[in-house]
Amino acid sequence: MSAIHHYKTAESVSPKHPDKLCDQISDAILDAHLREDPLVRAGVDVAGGHGKVFVTGEVTSTAQNVDVAAIVRRIAGDVELIENIALQSPEIAAGVDTGGAGDQGIMIGYATSETPEFLPLEVVLSRQLNQFLYERWPFDGKTQITIDGDMIVGVVASFQHANGGELRAAVGKWLQGKNVAVDVLIHCNPSGDWNIGGFEADAGLTGRKLAVDNYGPRISLGGGAFSGKDPSKVDRSAAYIARKIAVDYVKKHQANEVFVRLAYAIGVAEPLEATVIIDGNVEHVTGYDLTPNGIITALDLRRPIYEETARYGHFGHAYDWEK
Repeated sequence: MSAIHHYKTAESVSPKHPDKLCDQISDAILDAHLREDPLVRAGVDVAGGHGKVFVTGEVTSTAQNVDVAAIVRRIAGDVELIENIALQSPEIAAGVDTGGAGDQGIMIGYATSETPEFLPLEVVLSRQLNQFLYERWPFDGKTQITIDGDMIVGVVASFQHANGGELRAAVGKWLQGKNVAVDVLIHCNPSGDWNIGGFEADAGLTGRKLAVDNYGPRISLGGGAFSGKDPSKVDRSAAYIARKIAVDYVKKHQANEVFVRLAYAIGVAEPLEATVIIDGNVEHVTGYDLTPNGIITALDLRRPIYEETARYGHFGHAYDWEK
Protein backbone atom coordinates (compact mmCIF):
# COMPACT_ATOMS: atom_id res chain seq x y z
CA MET A 1 0.00 0.00 0.00
CA SER A 2 1.48 3.35 -1.04
CA ALA A 3 2.09 6.03 1.56
CA ILE A 4 -0.31 8.96 1.84
CA HIS A 5 1.44 12.28 1.30
CA HIS A 6 0.34 15.72 2.44
CA TYR A 7 2.49 18.10 0.45
CA LYS A 8 2.46 21.84 1.11
CA THR A 9 4.69 24.40 -0.59
CA ALA A 10 5.39 28.09 -0.07
CA GLU A 11 7.91 30.57 -1.43
CA SER A 12 9.62 33.69 -0.17
CA VAL A 13 11.38 36.45 -2.08
CA SER A 14 14.19 38.71 -0.91
CA PRO A 15 13.80 42.48 -0.42
CA LYS A 16 15.76 43.03 -3.64
CA HIS A 17 13.26 41.11 -5.76
CA PRO A 18 11.72 43.52 -8.33
CA ASP A 19 8.19 43.22 -6.96
CA LYS A 20 9.43 43.80 -3.41
CA LEU A 21 11.40 46.86 -4.52
CA CYS A 22 8.14 48.29 -5.82
CA ASP A 23 6.29 47.44 -2.61
CA GLN A 24 8.99 49.14 -0.55
CA ILE A 25 8.95 52.28 -2.69
CA SER A 26 5.16 52.51 -2.38
CA ASP A 27 5.28 52.15 1.40
CA ALA A 28 8.30 54.44 1.81
CA ILE A 29 6.37 57.19 0.02
CA LEU A 30 3.39 56.54 2.28
CA ASP A 31 5.63 56.68 5.38
CA ALA A 32 7.15 59.98 4.23
CA HIS A 33 3.70 61.52 4.06
CA LEU A 34 2.63 60.04 7.39
CA ARG A 35 5.60 61.68 9.14
CA GLU A 36 4.12 65.08 8.30
CA ASP A 37 0.45 64.30 7.82
CA PRO A 38 -1.06 61.37 9.76
CA LEU A 39 -4.35 61.92 7.92
CA VAL A 40 -2.88 61.44 4.45
CA ARG A 41 -5.00 59.60 1.89
CA ALA A 42 -2.71 57.54 -0.29
CA GLY A 43 -2.84 54.82 -2.88
CA VAL A 44 0.63 54.69 -4.43
CA ASP A 45 1.55 52.14 -7.07
CA VAL A 46 4.97 51.54 -8.57
CA ALA A 47 6.14 49.75 -11.70
CA GLY A 48 9.86 49.42 -12.23
CA GLY A 49 12.38 47.70 -14.41
CA HIS A 50 15.30 48.11 -16.79
CA GLY A 51 16.45 51.50 -15.58
CA LYS A 52 13.08 53.17 -15.09
CA VAL A 53 10.60 53.51 -12.21
CA PHE A 54 7.05 54.71 -12.76
CA VAL A 55 5.28 56.04 -9.65
CA THR A 56 1.57 56.66 -9.98
CA GLY A 57 -1.59 56.71 -7.90
CA GLU A 58 -3.39 59.16 -5.66
CA VAL A 59 -2.15 61.16 -2.67
CA THR A 60 -4.02 63.87 -0.79
CA SER A 61 -1.68 65.25 1.86
CA THR A 62 -0.51 68.41 3.58
CA ALA A 63 3.08 67.13 3.65
CA GLN A 64 5.56 69.53 2.06
CA ASN A 65 8.86 67.65 2.24
CA VAL A 66 8.29 64.34 0.49
CA ASP A 67 11.16 63.74 -1.93
CA VAL A 68 9.92 60.91 -4.13
CA ALA A 69 13.06 60.92 -6.25
CA ALA A 70 15.28 60.49 -3.18
CA ILE A 71 13.12 57.61 -1.93
CA VAL A 72 13.31 55.85 -5.29
CA ARG A 73 17.09 56.28 -5.49
CA ARG A 74 17.58 54.96 -1.96
CA ILE A 75 15.65 51.78 -2.68
CA ALA A 76 16.17 51.23 -6.41
CA GLY A 77 19.47 52.96 -7.16
CA ASP A 78 20.23 55.14 -10.15
CA VAL A 79 17.08 54.89 -12.26
CA GLU A 80 14.99 57.26 -14.32
CA LEU A 81 11.88 58.35 -12.43
CA ILE A 82 8.53 58.95 -14.10
CA GLU A 83 6.09 60.41 -11.57
CA ASN A 84 2.34 60.76 -12.06
CA ILE A 85 0.56 61.20 -8.73
CA ALA A 86 -2.87 62.84 -8.54
CA LEU A 87 -5.23 63.79 -5.71
CA GLN A 88 -7.70 61.27 -4.33
CA SER A 89 -11.03 61.35 -6.16
CA PRO A 90 -13.42 63.68 -4.31
CA GLU A 91 -16.18 61.09 -4.78
CA ILE A 92 -14.13 58.47 -2.93
CA ALA A 93 -13.07 61.02 -0.32
CA ALA A 94 -16.69 61.89 0.43
CA GLY A 95 -17.38 58.40 1.71
CA VAL A 96 -14.14 58.17 3.68
CA ASP A 97 -14.62 61.60 5.27
CA THR A 98 -17.70 60.31 7.07
CA GLY A 99 -15.81 57.31 8.46
CA GLY A 100 -16.69 54.84 5.74
CA ALA A 101 -14.42 52.23 4.21
CA GLY A 102 -12.13 53.45 1.44
CA ASP A 103 -13.21 50.61 -0.84
CA GLN A 104 -15.31 47.48 -0.97
CA GLY A 105 -13.62 44.15 -0.45
CA ILE A 106 -13.20 40.92 1.48
CA MET A 107 -10.31 40.51 3.90
CA ILE A 108 -9.02 37.20 5.23
CA GLY A 109 -7.35 36.71 8.58
CA TYR A 110 -5.64 33.46 9.53
CA ALA A 111 -3.69 31.97 12.40
CA THR A 112 -2.52 28.46 13.18
CA SER A 113 -0.89 26.91 16.24
CA GLU A 114 1.55 24.87 14.14
CA THR A 115 4.33 27.47 14.51
CA PRO A 116 5.25 30.10 17.13
CA GLU A 117 4.57 32.73 14.45
CA PHE A 118 0.99 31.45 14.08
CA LEU A 119 1.70 30.94 10.38
CA PRO A 120 1.75 27.82 8.18
CA LEU A 121 4.97 25.88 8.63
CA GLU A 122 5.96 26.01 4.96
CA VAL A 123 5.59 29.82 4.98
CA VAL A 124 7.78 30.20 8.05
CA LEU A 125 10.45 27.86 6.71
CA SER A 126 10.66 29.46 3.27
CA ARG A 127 10.94 32.92 4.85
CA GLN A 128 13.55 31.83 7.38
CA LEU A 129 15.67 30.27 4.65
CA ASN A 130 15.38 33.41 2.55
CA GLN A 131 16.44 35.63 5.44
CA PHE A 132 19.34 33.30 6.22
CA LEU A 133 20.63 33.40 2.64
CA TYR A 134 20.00 37.14 2.25
CA GLU A 135 22.43 37.81 5.10
CA ARG A 136 25.13 36.20 2.94
CA TRP A 137 23.90 37.41 -0.46
CA PRO A 138 21.92 40.68 0.00
CA PHE A 139 20.61 40.67 -3.53
CA ASP A 140 17.65 39.44 -5.57
CA GLY A 141 16.65 35.95 -4.53
CA LYS A 142 13.87 33.42 -4.05
CA THR A 143 13.38 30.37 -1.85
CA GLN A 144 10.77 27.64 -1.83
CA ILE A 145 10.06 24.90 0.69
CA THR A 146 7.93 21.79 0.21
CA ILE A 147 6.90 19.80 3.27
CA ASP A 148 5.17 16.45 3.62
CA GLY A 149 3.31 16.70 6.90
CA ASP A 150 5.94 18.54 8.93
CA MET A 151 9.00 17.12 7.17
CA ILE A 152 11.02 19.10 4.63
CA VAL A 153 11.11 17.13 1.38
CA GLY A 154 12.03 19.83 -1.15
CA VAL A 155 14.12 23.00 -1.16
CA VAL A 156 14.65 25.53 -3.94
CA ALA A 157 17.04 28.45 -3.56
CA SER A 158 18.02 30.92 -6.28
CA PHE A 159 20.17 33.92 -5.34
CA GLN A 160 21.91 36.54 -7.43
CA HIS A 161 25.72 36.54 -7.17
CA ALA A 162 25.70 33.20 -5.33
CA ASN A 163 27.93 30.38 -6.52
CA GLY A 164 25.78 27.26 -6.78
CA GLY A 165 28.12 25.14 -4.69
CA GLU A 166 28.38 27.76 -1.94
CA LEU A 167 24.63 28.27 -2.04
CA ARG A 168 24.03 24.54 -1.61
CA ALA A 169 26.46 24.46 1.31
CA ALA A 170 24.60 27.36 2.95
CA VAL A 171 21.26 25.60 2.47
CA GLY A 172 22.75 22.46 3.99
CA LYS A 173 23.91 24.44 7.00
CA TRP A 174 20.44 25.94 7.45
CA LEU A 175 18.83 22.49 7.25
CA GLN A 176 20.90 21.15 10.15
CA GLY A 177 18.73 20.30 13.13
CA LYS A 178 15.49 20.53 11.16
CA ASN A 179 13.06 17.75 10.30
CA VAL A 180 14.39 16.79 6.88
CA ALA A 181 13.61 13.74 4.74
CA VAL A 182 16.52 11.45 3.97
CA ASP A 183 15.85 11.83 0.27
CA VAL A 184 15.17 15.59 0.37
CA LEU A 185 15.44 17.25 -3.05
CA ILE A 186 17.60 20.38 -3.09
CA HIS A 187 17.80 22.69 -6.11
CA CYS A 188 20.24 25.61 -5.84
CA ASN A 189 20.36 28.00 -8.79
CA PRO A 190 18.77 25.22 -10.87
CA SER A 191 18.95 27.28 -14.06
CA GLY A 192 22.60 28.15 -13.45
CA ASP A 193 24.42 30.84 -11.48
CA TRP A 194 23.23 34.37 -12.25
CA ASN A 195 24.50 37.90 -11.70
CA ILE A 196 21.84 40.03 -13.39
CA GLY A 197 18.93 40.56 -10.98
CA GLY A 198 16.52 43.09 -9.55
CA PHE A 199 15.37 45.80 -11.94
CA GLU A 200 18.23 44.96 -14.32
CA ALA A 201 16.78 41.52 -15.03
CA ASP A 202 13.06 41.90 -14.66
CA ALA A 203 10.17 44.27 -14.09
CA GLY A 204 8.36 44.63 -10.78
CA LEU A 205 4.97 45.84 -9.68
CA THR A 206 3.41 46.85 -6.37
CA GLY A 207 1.14 44.16 -4.95
CA ARG A 208 2.23 41.27 -7.15
CA LYS A 209 3.44 39.04 -4.31
CA LEU A 210 0.16 38.70 -2.41
CA ALA A 211 0.57 35.07 -1.33
CA VAL A 212 4.03 35.92 0.01
CA ASP A 213 2.63 38.98 1.78
CA ASN A 214 -0.19 36.97 3.37
CA TYR A 215 -0.28 33.32 4.44
CA GLY A 216 1.06 31.34 1.51
CA PRO A 217 -0.84 29.56 -1.26
CA ARG A 218 -2.92 27.15 0.84
CA ILE A 219 -4.83 30.02 2.53
CA SER A 220 -7.33 31.93 0.41
CA LEU A 221 -6.84 35.59 -0.47
CA GLY A 222 -9.58 38.14 -0.05
CA GLY A 223 -8.79 41.80 -0.63
CA GLY A 224 -6.18 43.53 -2.67
CA ALA A 225 -2.60 44.59 -2.08
CA PHE A 226 -1.39 46.36 1.06
CA SER A 227 1.59 48.48 0.05
CA GLY A 228 1.16 52.16 -0.70
CA LYS A 229 -2.30 52.33 0.89
CA ASP A 230 -3.10 54.46 3.91
CA PRO A 231 -5.17 52.75 6.65
CA SER A 232 -8.48 54.25 5.58
CA LYS A 233 -8.31 51.60 2.90
CA VAL A 234 -9.66 48.40 4.45
CA ASP A 235 -7.61 46.30 2.02
CA ARG A 236 -4.85 47.02 4.49
CA SER A 237 -6.33 47.94 7.86
CA ALA A 238 -9.08 45.31 7.90
CA ALA A 239 -6.60 42.62 6.83
CA TYR A 240 -4.46 43.60 9.81
CA ILE A 241 -7.33 43.48 12.31
CA ALA A 242 -8.50 40.18 10.79
CA ARG A 243 -5.05 38.75 11.52
CA LYS A 244 -5.18 40.06 15.10
CA ILE A 245 -8.60 38.51 15.63
CA ALA A 246 -7.37 35.17 14.29
CA VAL A 247 -4.33 35.19 16.60
CA ASP A 248 -6.49 36.22 19.56
CA TYR A 249 -8.95 33.39 18.92
CA VAL A 250 -6.19 30.78 18.55
CA LYS A 251 -4.83 31.81 21.93
CA LYS A 252 -8.22 32.14 23.62
CA HIS A 253 -9.61 28.82 22.39
CA GLN A 254 -6.29 26.95 22.13
CA ALA A 255 -7.38 26.23 18.57
CA ASN A 256 -5.46 24.53 15.79
CA GLU A 257 -6.44 27.09 13.18
CA VAL A 258 -8.70 30.11 12.85
CA PHE A 259 -10.04 31.81 9.73
CA VAL A 260 -11.56 35.30 9.80
CA ARG A 261 -13.60 36.89 7.01
CA LEU A 262 -14.45 40.59 6.94
CA ALA A 263 -16.37 42.25 4.11
CA TYR A 264 -16.96 45.95 3.49
CA ALA A 265 -18.82 48.33 1.17
CA ILE A 266 -17.17 51.54 0.05
CA GLY A 267 -18.32 54.51 2.14
CA VAL A 268 -19.93 52.29 4.82
CA ALA A 269 -18.25 52.02 8.22
CA GLU A 270 -19.56 48.73 9.58
CA PRO A 271 -18.60 45.48 7.85
CA LEU A 272 -21.21 43.46 6.02
CA GLU A 273 -19.62 40.25 7.28
CA ALA A 274 -17.51 39.49 10.34
CA THR A 275 -17.11 35.72 10.52
CA VAL A 276 -14.65 33.67 12.53
CA ILE A 277 -14.18 29.93 11.96
CA ILE A 278 -12.53 28.19 14.91
CA ASP A 279 -11.43 24.66 14.01
CA GLY A 280 -14.44 24.42 11.70
CA ASN A 281 -16.97 26.03 14.06
CA VAL A 282 -18.50 29.21 12.64
CA GLU A 283 -19.19 32.23 14.85
CA HIS A 284 -19.78 35.96 14.49
CA VAL A 285 -16.84 38.13 15.51
CA THR A 286 -17.58 40.07 18.70
CA GLY A 287 -15.61 42.39 20.94
CA TYR A 288 -13.86 44.45 18.25
CA ASP A 289 -14.61 47.84 16.70
CA LEU A 290 -14.41 46.90 13.03
CA THR A 291 -15.10 50.33 11.56
CA PRO A 292 -12.13 51.81 9.71
CA ASN A 293 -11.62 54.46 12.39
CA GLY A 294 -11.96 51.86 15.13
CA ILE A 295 -9.32 49.66 13.52
CA ILE A 296 -6.98 52.60 12.94
CA THR A 297 -7.27 53.63 16.58
CA ALA A 298 -6.91 50.11 17.99
CA LEU A 299 -3.76 49.36 15.98
CA ASP A 300 -2.37 52.93 15.88
CA LEU A 301 -2.05 52.76 12.12
CA ARG A 302 -1.42 56.42 11.29
CA ARG A 303 2.32 56.04 11.89
CA PRO A 304 5.21 55.68 9.41
CA ILE A 305 5.62 51.92 10.00
CA TYR A 306 4.96 50.46 6.59
CA GLU A 307 8.18 50.24 4.60
CA GLU A 308 9.40 47.42 6.83
CA THR A 309 6.19 45.44 6.24
CA ALA A 310 6.96 45.42 2.51
CA ARG A 311 10.15 43.37 2.97
CA TYR A 312 9.24 39.94 4.38
CA GLY A 313 5.47 39.75 4.62
CA HIS A 314 2.92 41.54 6.78
CA PHE A 315 2.35 38.75 9.29
CA GLY A 316 4.46 36.70 11.65
CA HIS A 317 6.51 39.65 12.95
CA ALA A 318 6.32 41.85 16.05
CA TYR A 319 3.70 44.23 14.64
CA ASP A 320 0.80 45.47 16.75
CA TRP A 321 -1.67 43.31 14.82
CA GLU A 322 0.32 40.24 15.92
CA LYS A 323 0.09 40.91 19.66
